[in-house]
Amino acid sequence: MIRDALPDPTEEPLLAAARALQAVLAAVVVYALVTVQIGLVFNALMPLLVALVPDAVRRRYGHQMHPGLVLWIAVAAALHGVGALGPYSEYGWYDQVAHTVSAALVAGVGYALVRAIDRHHDGVVVPARLRFVFVLVFVVSFGVVWEIAEFASGGLASLLGGEAVLAQYGIDDIALDLLFNAVGGVLVALWGTGYFDGVAALLGWQVDWE
Repeated sequence: MIRDALPDPTEEPLLAAARALQAVLAAVVVYALVTVQIGLVFNALMPLLVALVPDAVRRRYGHQMHPGLVLWIAVAAALHGVGALGPYSEYGWYDQVAHTVSAALVAGVGYALVRAIDRHHDGVVVPARLRFVFVLVFVVSFGVVWEIAEFASGGLASLLGGEAVLAQYGIDDIALDLLFNAVGGVLVALWGTGYFDGVAALLGWQVDWE
């Protein structure tokens, strides 16, 4: 079993902030259920599940993620969950901020994957420059898949006569989303990979690479 060191007491405020954001998302889910807003239920419940991933990992594998990463995950999830209440459509900059933060998180997952392979598979050596490229390709590819899902959601809603679960705001919005996805990927590739070393170690422990 892989365990990170116990969090420093000075980092407890980070974990408390993450728990507060989880509570906010749970409140949005309850509000969406009470007001029977199916689209909002989906857009708040999925981020809530993402925000709870560190707790699930701790219980299942005994692995305490870095408190900064726990808060990072909660912030990314809360931005999307709260954004579905209205900020996405009311503030043009909100969508870009949410995409940058969440794309940085996705980039970190991509880094953890390639780092785990590099560390635990003797036949694979991934130079630092190639890791940088992989992280960018990973996050941009994820962004493209997400945009396709938004289009599919809109098309399905048109066919069925309901409201799209995932909002789509046109070609300009897609271009901006992909641009800020890349920005988030670059930020993590250059300065934020250290937060994901523990995740990479956990992946290496869980998977038999031979």
